[in-house]
Amino acid sequence: MEDAMQTFYSQNFTQHHVSNPIAGQLVAVRGEDGEEVTRGQVMDVTDPDRVKNALLPAGLRQKDQTKKAPTGTFQRDNLLAHLEKQAKEHPDRDDLVPFTGEKRGKAFVPKKMVDPILESVTLEPELEEALSSATDAELCDIAAILGMHTLMSNQQYYEALASSTIVNKQGLNSVIQCTQYKPVPDEEPNATDVEETLMRVKRNDPDLVEVNLNNIKNIPIPTLKAYAEALMKNTVVERFSIVGTRSNDPVAFALAEMLKVNSTLKSLNVESNFITGAGVMALIESLQNNNTLTELKIDNQSQPLGNKVEMEIASILEKNTTLLKFGYHFTQQGPRLRGSNAMMNNNDLARVVRSESDGSITFTLSVPELERAFGKKFKSKTNKKEKA
Repeated sequence: MEDAMQTFYSQNFTQHHVSNPIAGQLVAVRGEDGEEVTRGQVMDVTDPDRVKNALLPAGLRQKDQTKKAPTGTFQRDNLLAHLEKQAKEHPDRDDLVPFTGEKRGKAFVPKKMVDPILESVTLEPELEEALSSATDAELCDIAAILGMHTLMSNQQYYEALASSTIVNKQGLNSVIQCTQYKPVPDEEPNATDVEETLMRVKRNDPDLVEVNLNNIKNIPIPTLKAYAEALMKNTVVERFSIVGTRSNDPVAFALAEMLKVNSTLKSLNVESNFITGAGVMALIESLQNNNTLTELKIDNQSQPLGNKVEMEIASILEKNTTLLKFGYHFTQQGPRLRGSNAMMNNNDLARVVRSESDGSITFTLSVPELERAFGKKFKSKTNKKEKA
């Protein structure tokens, strides 16, 4: 195609009548007046004397007219020669200050900066000899002891302060190297037998005090609900943890029903699961019917609980007097402060310890703690001699 176009648009191309045009052929199309008007490409032959052609771009339709002879008195080459001659004959404008190449003034010589502290320091000959023969590692260690921590990494700097031996064994090259951390092995998988442990909970095994199902991913939801149903009648298990078991709201509802009737469980951990705000509220509301649970952890769920749920949690915690530890990071400052104050008040009440067998109570609280716990004002008796 490119060769045909070059031949068709060359200066030496001789035109001739096309008797049998074919599709794709380059042709010159003539109008009714017989003059050449455009050039195109045959798209379809409908009749020996009528063809359909596609118009080519304007740059390809016209002849090359850039090298035609002058048509008047204007001579382009003579004009260019005249302009070049006039530019060479025109004198240059003189500089305001002619350049002579002469150097004036004094050449700048930078002054040698000498640290006055280094000039005034004089060391004993033995110390001079020891420092001159010290290695880079020893010099870096000494610099770290003197406080020049930029010559060492942070880890080597603090190790040098705490150790009596040389820590930096590589010298200045250790500054640009990253700290080599020791690989931490993965946590061993939980070896708890889910089915066997469930049977022991149902049998109320006296040796089974703690049930730990953490990070066991393949526990079915009905099995987790069966644990909650078994704990309703169990009187031995005190700690129950199902962290990272993909528990959802049905499991949370079952645990909430269990907390309403269980009087033995002291710690419940359901962190890192798929429990929503509805399931969490069911667990929190069950605390109103439970007086034995002292620790509840519900943090790190798959989705945030929201401001409304956090406000309701804080309100219920303020009414509770037995829960001592609540594991949840509030996102709002108001519920966070209210929840922490509620836990602090419950821990103050827990410091009331029964110390004698006859039922008398020994208070280990301060006067402000007693007033906050019981809502009353207490008068403290002081010795008059101490006042004097």
